[in-house]
Amino acid sequence: MPTDRAARRSSLLPPAGPQRTLAAAQLASAVGDGAYYTCSALYFTRVVGMSPTALGLGLAIGWALGSVAAVPLGHLADRRGPRRTAVALGLAAAAVVVAFLVIRSYPSFLLAVCLYATAQSGLTAARQALVAGLVPAGERTGLLAHLQSTLNGGLAVGAAVGGIALSVGTRAAYLGAFVVTTIGLLVGALVLRRLPEVPPAAQESGTGPRLAVLRDRRYAAVTLVNAVLLLRMPLLSLVIPLWIAQRAPGIGWLGSALFVLNTLAVLAFQVRAARDVTGLDSAARAVRSAGVLLLACCAVFGLSALDVPVWAVGALLVVASVLQVAGEMRQSAGSWQIGFDLAPPDRIGQYQGFFGTGVAVARTLGPLLLTALLLDGGLAGWLVLGGVFLAAGFAMGPVARWAERDRGHALSPSEPVAPVVTATPVGTGTAGTAAEAA
Repeated sequence: MPTDRAARRSSLLPPAGPQRTLAAAQLASAVGDGAYYTCSALYFTRVVGMSPTALGLGLAIGWALGSVAAVPLGHLADRRGPRRTAVALGLAAAAVVVAFLVIRSYPSFLLAVCLYATAQSGLTAARQALVAGLVPAGERTGLLAHLQSTLNGGLAVGAAVGGIALSVGTRAAYLGAFVVTTIGLLVGALVLRRLPEVPPAAQESGTGPRLAVLRDRRYAAVTLVNAVLLLRMPLLSLVIPLWIAQRAPGIGWLGSALFVLNTLAVLAFQVRAARDVTGLDSAARAVRSAGVLLLACCAVFGLSALDVPVWAVGALLVVASVLQVAGEMRQSAGSWQIGFDLAPPDRIGQYQGFFGTGVAVARTLGPLLLTALLLDGGLAGWLVLGGVFLAAGFAMGPVARWAERDRGHALSPSEPVAPVVTATPVGTGTAGTAAEAA
């Protein structure tokens, strides 16, 4: 029995040491993020008096700037050390949230939200560089799975705190949620200080480009394919609630229930879904299977457009959501492995910063594209989207192998070669609506 308990515990927690410390930092920051994401929109519109259009424009500008800044900030993490960079950016994000407490004008808000998005995007890239510097190559995807699960759990706790603030509805309640956000970011940064410092990468010799990723067309192609697959992100948060309101308004509550289902499924099963992803070949298979699952998900979602009873609409949406989260977990695991394996060891920060721009692209263009395609297109629109997912899932393998060919870089001597060049290296992997939420 003790062995069984230990096995269950090991499946829920990453190994002791740097991996568990990274998970603790992720948990603290995620609690803060959950409180912020739940309350910020209503705080700025109801308390500060900002219009929804102005708020949306400011957020779009902020996150667009943040996604661009991720590459140079990732480069900074490579050159100055990812731990000190991550700590500094975590503290900067906390300071900006404090500034939100006193902001009253739109220019001040715009400046603050740009700084916040920049700090958060750079923090994500620096954390990825920390993972690469502290964790053997064959174990990174397994850790990222743990971090993804931890992220979802922290976001759920933070969202509960934000929900209390929303139910109270006073300015003091909203500010209290922002204080929770600040504390979470501060604790996350301080926990990262417990990690050993990863030595900065050696300065480049010669006249090569400092931000080499911006000239790496093959890595850009991989990032683009991944961005297409990330169009799944707005489905449960935006499209499905609108779809239910249009097709079956009597079960509007189901949209929130499906979002909770997704969160709990990732929390419980992301680590298991990534267990067999240990190298480029297995990662390509995972993404390919994700394309099939996402096609099936879209087909079932589309069937709910037919003239069927409300209970059947609800059942179809539940089945489709299960297929969606299964595809999401497989796509996440495969893309994490591919994003790491194709990045030069001395430029992990800038390459991960660039790879993360796929999330910003999906969040910026996804709502516009998907609402037009699905809400007006019905079953046909869903099948088109499913076909796009399937094509991207099958394209990832050939594109990743093309990007791997003649890379001109090798793993560092401390890392085993097997995780990159074979389909059966040791190690496991996952971690993060991370890349998605953090």
